Amino acid sequence: MGRLIGTLLVVWLVIGGFAAWQRGYFDDTDTNCSEASDTALTVVAGPLNYTGVNPKIRCGKVDVPEPSK
Repeated sequence: MGRLIGTLLVVWLVIGGFAAWQRGYFDDTDTNCSEASDTALTVVAGPLNYTGVNPKIRCGKVDVPEPSK
């Protein structure tokens, strides 16, 4: 049973890697937080990428509400 799960996990990640490659995420050598996280999410999402899932992460400044005066 463990071998089957391991095999399915590897196949899942290979499909996700292929989806990231098709989107051109591995072409750019200058990577920022957003691109790296989008690539990682695409790989982890695996076959879901082909059902319309397009994972994105916004990095950088987070908008935090200001305290009242």
